[in-house]
Amino acid sequence: MTAKELKAQLRNERLSARDAIPAEKRASKSLAMADHAGEAVGFALDTIVSGFLPIRSEPDLRPLMARFAVRGARLCVPAILDRQTIVFRELAEGAPLVDTGFGTVGPSADAAILDPEIMLVPLSAFDARGHRIGYGAGHYDRAISRLRQKGLHPKLIGIAFDCQEVAHVPDEPHDISLDAILTESGLRFFASWIG
Repeated sequence: MTAKELKAQLRNERLSARDAIPAEKRASKSLAMADHAGEAVGFALDTIVSGFLPIRSEPDLRPLMARFAVRGARLCVPAILDRQTIVFRELAEGAPLVDTGFGTVGPSADAAILDPEIMLVPLSAFDARGHRIGYGAGHYDRAISRLRQKGLHPKLIGIAFDCQEVAHVPDEPHDISLDAILTESGLRFFASWIG
């Protein structure tokens, strides 16, 4: 089995496990994530933090993002422009959310596009080394690469439930590893900047 095939298998298995979590349990696990990371992630005033609004069975980061906003973060969320490209639009308090394609909602096209300094990254599977499997489209990998080409190095926090952990993610040279992982059990970090 190739690395790509194994990733696809792990993706399907872990997303199925996530889908099996009842909605009320997902909500309580999401609140636990906010409790674990709401104060523990260190950043300066006006730091740009990208989160995401939940689709399907993803964790709900709105409580965590609200805590970051109270601490002075500027928030943004991804907007899918096409099958290759996402940008991060500012999530301003009170601004209306619109359909942004592929089942997502977010700020309208007139919202400011920001370059995140900290990224809360959705994923389908992860391992204890900080390697992740995304959803397969490569949007985040390309977005992170574009930021790095601009000389920026966003800190990457993977967002998942405990059931999405696997023993080993087959990593390839182009894969980008995480600085930390946040689940309902806590914040585990692989880099010293957190806290």
